[in-house]
This record gives sequence, structure tokens and C-alpha cells, in this order.
Amino acid sequence: MTGFLSHDFVHPHVSSLPLLILFTVVGSALAWKGGDYLVRSSERLGGHYGLPPVVQGAVIAAVGSSFPELSSTVIATLRYGAFELGVGAVIGSAVYNILVIPAVSALAGEGRLASNRDLVYKEAQFYLLSLAVLLLAFTLSVLYNPVEGTDATLDGTMTWLLALVPLSLYGLYVFIQYHDSVDHRRTARRRPVAVGKQWAILAGSLVVILAGAELLVRAAVGFGDLFGTSTFLWGLTVVAAGTSIPDTFVSVAAARVGNASVSLANVFGSNVFALLVALPAGVLAAGSVVVDLGTVVPMMTFLTFASVAFFAVLRTELLLTTRESYLLLGLYGVFIAWLVAESAGVTAFLR
Repeated sequence: MTGFLSHDFVHPHVSSLPLLILFTVVGSALAWKGGDYLVRSSERLGGHYGLPPVVQGAVIAAVGSSFPELSSTVIATLRYGAFELGVGAVIGSAVYNILVIPAVSALAGEGRLASNRDLVYKEAQFYLLSLAVLLLAFTLSVLYNPVEGTDATLDGTMTWLLALVPLSLYGLYVFIQYHDSVDHRRTARRRPVAVGKQWAILAGSLVVILAGAELLVRAAVGFGDLFGTSTFLWGLTVVAAGTSIPDTFVSVAAARVGNASVSLANVFGSNVFALLVALPAGVLAAGSVVVDLGTVVPMMTFLTFASVAFFAVLRTELLLTTRESYLLLGLYGVFIAWLVAESAGVTAFLR
């Protein structure tokens, strides 16, 4: 795979397998614990300010639980010169979120997870639009800023200006959610909390998440060096799974108490935030990065297929059943098998 950055970075190499495994375990634990505190404080602040459940799930909880993806992308880009690792983490996390988290939440919530028309026709459709806009931004990078002097005709430079395209769409998403919450806030019963304490907890949780993201990124880079494989693939697996742990706990906890709206809204909102904010943040941090459509398109194609499959089963009776949950988990198994085949050289869809 060609480099994603327009200039080279030097990063520290860690070649000890036990140490890399330790980085992965500790990084995942920090991401989970920091995400847990961040989501709890965010929800309490959301209740204090009178935000409706769907907005709390789609914006407050989603941004909080997706902060590890944002951190990983920025750290991978600035410290290790590996924007492709951030891309892998975001896409891999999005696949995990859309296939595993709803299925596990349904199984934890008495074998079923109820949806509603607002989630299916607003949140889901905006999420699909997010996929299209991000792919458009990548494509424009190749069309108008092709990388010269290489044989990689599908490489292009994504500038900070192009990164503003998906970011502007997220601004529209927040704008829509804000106006949906206005009427609710007028009649909502606000829960009194120690506002200063909750903001302090939120700030501290961000520091913990940053530490966890640093360890996960270092582990992914180290695994790539140790086994001679692309950091993109390790971003799809190690970093994606580690950064998705907070989303899993948020959605499962909401499902167990019967709050399916928050559970599903967190899944959609997390993916929207990761696609429209986390990846552009890496571009803005570096100024410009080189993207490879030969790698991005196959992964986003699978993500789109997985998303369509999820929406199809969710729309049937607006209910996710036990059988459908196992179907989604099986599809995620296919995804992992494909990544293993790519690593072993059995398939070669990824450049």
C-alpha cells in the first residue's frame, strides 16, 4: 500500500509480541473506562439541559463513545504518519458498530430490540448519506489532486478544504438534531446534577481515552512491523475493536433497561460522527494526506453492504430478533475471514 501522507514520519518500533499484546489490552481497557465515564457524564449533562433520548443517543453518547476513533485517527496521522491506520480504524469500527453492537444489544435485551420510524427513516438515511459524502470527498481527492510520479493512479491528495465537505454535513446533522430537541426541552423535566463536577469528569475521561488510543495505535503499528503487514489491516481489527468497546457497553446497557431508542441511536450517531468528523480531523491535523481509492473503495463497499443488510432486517416489523441478530454476527464473521484472507495473500481486493 502506498503512504497516505504527503511527507514521511519516523515512528518508534516495538517488536516484542507480549508488549504489543499488553498495549492492546491496556489501551482497550483505558478506552472502555474513559468512554464509560465520558458517556455517563455526557448523559447526565444531557438530562440536565433537557435533551430528548434520541438526541442524547445520536449526539451526546455517540460523540462521547466515538472519541477514541477521533483520537486514534489524529494520533496515527501526526505521530506515526499512518493516516491509513485511522481510515482502517474508522471503517472497521463502523462495520463492528453496525453488525455486532445491535446484535449483542438485542440478545442482551431479551432477544429482541425494538426500533421506530424516526430511527429508520431519519438516523439510518442520514448515515447512508454520510457514507456517500465521505466517498465523494475521497473521489474528488483523486480526480482533482492526483499523486504525480507514481504508478498508483488511484492515489490522490485530500486537502483540508475537501475535509470540510464531510464536516459541513455533520454540521447539518447537529443542526437538525438541535431543532428536533427545541420542543422537547420546553416541556422536559430536567434532572439536577452537579454541573461543574460532571464537566470535570468529562474532561478527565478525555485524557484517559487519549492514553488508550495512543497505546492502541502503537500496538497496531507494531503488529504491522512485526508481521510485515499493512497497518491498515491492523487498524481494521485491533484499533477498531478497541475503540468500539465504549459503543458496545453504551448500547447494551441501554438495551437492558429497555431503552432501545438510545441503543440504536448511539450506533447510528457513532458511525456518522466517525465518518464525518474523525477522518476529516486527521486530514485537518496533517494539512493534507494521500488517500488510496484502491484500499478505501473495497472496504466502504463492504460497509455499505453491511449497512443495507442491517437496515433491511431492522425495517421488518421495526424489530431486531434473535435470528436476525445471529445473521448479523455471521456477516461480521465473514468480514473477519476476509481480512484474514487478505493478510494471508489468499485474496487481493485491497491494494
